[in-house]
This record gives sequence, C-alpha cells and structure tokens, in this order.
Amino acid sequence: MLRDAERLLRTEGAFAVDAQVVPWARIAQLLIAAGVLYGAVMGALAVNPVGVLYSALKLPVLLAFALAICLPNFYAMHAVLGLREDFPAAVRGILSAQGTLAVALCALAPVTGFFYLCGVTYPGALLWNGGAFAIAVICGQITLARHYRALIARNRRHRLTLAAWFLLYTFVSIKVGWVLRPFIGDPALPIEFLRAGKWSENPYMNLFWTAAAFVWNAANKLAGAD
Repeated sequence: MLRDAERLLRTEGAFAVDAQVVPWARIAQLLIAAGVLYGAVMGALAVNPVGVLYSALKLPVLLAFALAICLPNFYAMHAVLGLREDFPAAVRGILSAQGTLAVALCALAPVTGFFYLCGVTYPGALLWNGGAFAIAVICGQITLARHYRALIARNRRHRLTLAAWFLLYTFVSIKVGWVLRPFIGDPALPIEFLRAGKWSENPYMNLFWTAAAFVWNAANKLAGAD
C-alpha cells in the first residue's frame, strides 16, 4: 500500500495520467486506510478511545460523501460545456486527487499528534486541523492539475470545470464535516457521535470566529509576555 501511495503522489504506473484503466479499488483502499489513520489521530485530543473510534470512522465517510455530492454537478458542467467525452479522464483526475488528499492528511498525522502532546488547546486543535485539511486539499489540487494539463491543452473550458470543482468541493466538505462533527472532540464536552443542531448552524461563520478567537488569545498572551 505504501508503494501505491508513492505512485499515486507521483502519478506513475497504474496512477499515471495516461493509464488505460482507473485503479478504483486501490484508490479506495488508500482513501479508507489513510482517512482512518488521520481520523484516529485527529480524534485523540480528549484521549478517549470512543472519540478516537468515532473520528476514525467519520473521516473516510466525509471524503467519500463529499465526493458523491459533488460528482453529479461535475458531470452536468461537462455536459453543458460540451466536454462529456472528456468526463472519464476528468473523473480519473478527481479520484486521484481524493486519494492524494487522504494520503497527504495521513502524512500530517505525526504533526497533529505532536501538537496534541504539546498540550494544544481545543481552539488551537481546530485551527491546526483546518490548516492540515487546507494543505491536503492543495496537494490534491496539484495532482488534479497534472491530470488536467492535457485536458486544458485540448480545450480551455476545462479550466472552468477545474475551478468549479475546487470551490464546490471545498464548500460542500466544510458543511458535511460540520454535520458529521465532532471529529476532534472538545475535552470539556461529553463524547458524542453527532452533536445536536448540526443542520441549522452556519459552519463558515463558526470557523471564522474560532480563528478570530484563537488569534486574539495568542495576541493577548504575546502582549502579556512583553
């Protein structure tokens, strides 16, 4: 599996841009294994085995569910723009990007664990994990760009589908992740599989204020140290 992960990141072998067959099963195995591993580490802040298990189960669900929600729109865009014949190649790129995202998250698991051992607070853990996901998304987009190079050279309208995918997938992933929360688990709250009010809340504003509160507290600590 490690060799498959390396080939996926390098887009070589069965994971090459011009491969004849899409390795669906191998990408799925990488996504599940890497997602479970990072999810387990992410859920370890409260040092509760149940919370670790919940997070390990929910992260692969998040990645797969967000993909399933976005793909129909992705197909519709290709059909509307007259790019339907290129859709299989585009999906190959999307799946490879998803696998890359999961592997990149897994590679960040030791960093997340190190921060937890250093006594990071819950808001800090939220901010770091958001940053880890942002890094992983960028890695996935790099893989996607490799697959899209030939498509864009053939028809520049593929730039629109690529940009639309990035925006839609990011937007949907944040909402799906909010619905599936908690992943990290606030040590001050009981361990739950899902929290109440998951559909009615606005995750984007909550993330903004969480980041703002973290920056404000950090600035106050720095000012106090002076």
